[in-house]
Amino acid sequence: MKQLSIISENRFGILTEISEALANAEVNIESIDAELVGDHVVIVLIAEPYDRARQVVHQFPDMQVVTEDAILVKLRNEPGALAKIARRFTDAGVGVRSVRFIQRDETYGLVAISTDRTDKAMALVSDVLVS
Repeated sequence: MKQLSIISENRFGILTEISEALANAEVNIESIDAELVGDHVVIVLIAEPYDRARQVVHQFPDMQVVTEDAILVKLRNEPGALAKIARRFTDAGVGVRSVRFIQRDETYGLVAISTDRTDKAMALVSDVLVS
């Protein structure tokens, strides 16, 4: 799975601009997280179709777009489930860049994780890997 990270100076309406541009291109936003960091906004999204989403956000001249791989894992919705996965990465020397809960119900949660070594991370979580 791929995710897009968009970095821009914060300005009024930026989320509207991005979401409308994606909608006009018939791109479905599957997950989005937006946060202010000083005078900048960082928006991380997973969208389908990914290639079209990437083309759309690259059209904004004042935004920096970074694409990265994310692995999707299915974890039990219980205390410590994420901690167990995080410990695997730490013990193997794999750095975590981002963690995002995509979906959650009473039993399980789907979590997108971006690391500095995707192949190694996938091997470490093969028992809970979705994609």
